[in-house]
Amino acid sequence: MERYYFLGIGGIGMSAIARYFHMKGFDVCGYDRTRHLVCRTLEEEGILIHYEEDINLIPEPFLNPTNTTVIYTPAIPQDHKELCYFQEKGFKIYKRAEVLGDITRQERGLCVAGTHGKTTTSTILAHLLHQSSVKCNAFLGGISNNYNSNLLLSEKSDLVVIEADEYDRSFHQLQPYMAIVTSVDADHLDIYGNKEGFIEGFAHFTSLIQPGGCLVMKQDIPLNPRLQNGVKLYRYSGNEESDFYAKNIRFENGELLFDFVTPKVIIHNCSLGVPALINVENSVAAMAVAWLNGVKEDELKHAIKSYSGIYRRFNLLVNNEDHILIDDYAHHPTELHASIESVRRLYPTKHIVGVFQPHLYTRTRDFAEGFAHELSKLDEVILLPIYPARELPIEGVSSEMLLNKIENTKKTLCSKEKLVSLLLGKKGDVVLTLGAGDIDALVPQIADAFRKQTT
Repeated sequence: MERYYFLGIGGIGMSAIARYFHMKGFDVCGYDRTRHLVCRTLEEEGILIHYEEDINLIPEPFLNPTNTTVIYTPAIPQDHKELCYFQEKGFKIYKRAEVLGDITRQERGLCVAGTHGKTTTSTILAHLLHQSSVKCNAFLGGISNNYNSNLLLSEKSDLVVIEADEYDRSFHQLQPYMAIVTSVDADHLDIYGNKEGFIEGFAHFTSLIQPGGCLVMKQDIPLNPRLQNGVKLYRYSGNEESDFYAKNIRFENGELLFDFVTPKVIIHNCSLGVPALINVENSVAAMAVAWLNGVKEDELKHAIKSYSGIYRRFNLLVNNEDHILIDDYAHHPTELHASIESVRRLYPTKHIVGVFQPHLYTRTRDFAEGFAHELSKLDEVILLPIYPARELPIEGVSSEMLLNKIENTKKTLCSKEKLVSLLLGKKGDVVLTLGAGDIDALVPQIADAFRKQTT
């Protein structure tokens, strides 16, 4: 039997592929550094995982190079003991993106790329297709609240929704049938060198779209796509006239409503299941591709209303007279802007406290001014220490450095250990937790403390 061993199995993209092979009946196991929620869920599904970098912990059947394929994430260092072992013994070893690329060559890939918005847009698209007569498969970059999973499978469809990750140029392994590009704001400059190199990476991605397919690209982003002959280009916008766009956007009785405009029809009074303003733009992109693939008007309208979001993407976790807690994965200045603006629109008279955990030393250094500008719009700012992930510290780069740039007078540094007790004093406020690090482990504790304080 063919076996698959995953290095970094708990990564959100890796876990979807692990689930895919496990559900197909193959033997699957793997390594991860931390036993977080995704890993615990995989274990409950029957996948064996260990958490120490130790060859002796690899199950014996997976030590046979003739029938074991190794899949690893770019976050795994090249000197990782297990990776080095597999290389020395001649195992078949593939990056996660190479596996996804192979899938897009076998099925019709609907690939969603962009500095931000790709996880939400791809999850909305998967939900729209899955709830319709068209159906789809999907490898998502977040846990869908509708399905409590980052993997959707269908025997009735050859469409596969894939989040196209620009980190490590992973999306250059894909061959999309259709693609969405949501944004090209510079990021991962440690990989691309500069803004121009970053945008060039996206231009190359668009050149991989297969003839007969199309590109749905956000209007006015600074990208000149390179399309093969036979690939159509559509543009979309959140609220400006385009091939696909939203108009008449309004909040009514706690609902966020808009009219969806296509080149041929207008679908009136669409109710957005997760009422964040940025989700209008993301929904337009997803609805455009779903419509181009044959999803009917009534199916689109029903599905967009039933969409319930993604774990850590503008999740409303506590909502009572004493506390409102919203958790969001925002970790780039543009994402902070969208999240904070949406909270302001939803709660215009409330005092808003933002808790932000910066992610990566390089990103904090490169976008310090942008982070400070957006965080200054909060009524109060609490900063946690930088989450380093794969990086070593950089001299002069810290949360204290960022705090000094924030113009808000109500600002403080706080350790993770003291955060919950500090927030218990914020009765009556809206608390917005932000960041892509391990702040997600604190959010359930905050929510439990708020609920107990209310009761």
